[in-house]
Amino acid sequence: MVPMPRAPAAPPVPGRHAPGPRGPGPGNCELYSPGALFSWPELQAMAADGVLTQLYQRGYLPPGADASPQLRARAASLAVAPAIRQRVVAGRMTAAWIYGCATEPDRLALLVDANRRISSLRSVRGCTFHEVRLGPFDVVSMGGLMVSSPLRTAVDVAMHVDEERALPALRALLARPELGVRLRLLRLAVDASPRVPHKRAALAKLAALVAEPAAPD
Repeated sequence: MVPMPRAPAAPPVPGRHAPGPRGPGPGNCELYSPGALFSWPELQAMAADGVLTQLYQRGYLPPGADASPQLRARAASLAVAPAIRQRVVAGRMTAAWIYGCATEPDRLALLVDANRRISSLRSVRGCTFHEVRLGPFDVVSMGGLMVSSPLRTAVDVAMHVDEERALPALRALLARPELGVRLRLLRLAVDASPRVPHKRAALAKLAALVAEPAAPD
């Protein structure tokens, strides 16, 4: 599991001193959330004063700080009840956002393995649940939350997200070498899916990506 960001050595005083980044790198940036140091109203007040910026719901960063996938995952985890956090996997457009390839989601898309019961989760607010089958390489752990792997995320976005939102996210996933998503590999993964209607829609999206004109020099 990715180490959590360290607690600040000296907490900022609301309205006076902003917590500052300690230099480049995601490990040098703090994520602030409601807890022993600050309540949520205090964090909201600091954000209103420009002392902090909201990353996602109850997660806040120093102004100008770069949000890493680990920090986004940590912020998303704050919106998931601790009782179910180890039973769900952030997926689809939520995972694409965590990887920095989509806009902030209105509601968290959470995947639940078909071997687990999903009925008990239906009453959880602010999330949508999708019962799926997850393989051993479909899930990674970061920031205290399980997240679908980059390739599984790309497959799910291609198969289950409307074209208008899917194409920009797929372009971004393919454009980040560190994620390891390649168009040929993505096409093979979609081809291997037994869900024919979704597969046809996904292949049409991938074809649209290939058909896009190259950007001018």
